[in-house]
Amino acid sequence: MSATQGKARPDTPVLLDVRDLHVAYGKAEVVHGVSFDVRAGEFVVMLGRNGAGKSTSLHAICGLIPKKGGRVTFGGKDISNADPRTIVTEGIVNVLEGHRVFTTLTVEDNLLIGTYAKHSHGDRTNLDRIYSIFPEIAEKKDQLASRLSGGQQQILAVAQGMMGDPKLLILDEPSGGLAPVVIDRILQIAADLARSGVAILLVEQLVEKALRHANHVVLLANGKVAASGSPDELQQGNTIQRILVGTHETH
Repeated sequence: MSATQGKARPDTPVLLDVRDLHVAYGKAEVVHGVSFDVRAGEFVVMLGRNGAGKSTSLHAICGLIPKKGGRVTFGGKDISNADPRTIVTEGIVNVLEGHRVFTTLTVEDNLLIGTYAKHSHGDRTNLDRIYSIFPEIAEKKDQLASRLSGGQQQILAVAQGMMGDPKLLILDEPSGGLAPVVIDRILQIAADLARSGVAILLVEQLVEKALRHANHVVLLANGKVAASGSPDELQQGNTIQRILVGTHETH
């Protein structure tokens, strides 16, 4: 068991509150009334099989796709109908899966893009702090991002997200195609951020690695929340395993 795994949820205010979220692609509804919350400084892991609605829920929360129904509040403010830029300005940053960086720009220019939602010309205030956290990209700051390895590009994507001083950092399957040592590095960075007060919402397929750092787990199945609780609670009775192998029915 990890240092966080057995602990109760932190005694901090609810930061992100998602209530009865519905999302559809055309006439096909794929998220059916999802509700969960993330507290300040909490490390929440969202798990589910492929097609369970994880990334779709995140994209809707961040305003990247329209919602069919439901309410999303952040810091007590209703952001249900806010546009993506406003949501970033409020303090939510979503690091999309697939190392999405600007390969034709330098590493440092990629980092500065992470501040554009708040500062149209870029803000260099956090560069030194980011470079101290990520020495592997500091030494390549003047290189084009295309010259980075896949792991370094994913680390750059996380660093870019941190440049805007988020209150909530969403990581959507950061492990895709990366070496285990890089995955462990990214998850440890996320855990350190949570301890510093930045809330983390992680979607990840590598269940065991993700659970090492989680305070709270949300399990999705068939576009619904099938269960939620601490890692210990959900591992009792093999709840996580049953849902992830598809033997659990939601109601």
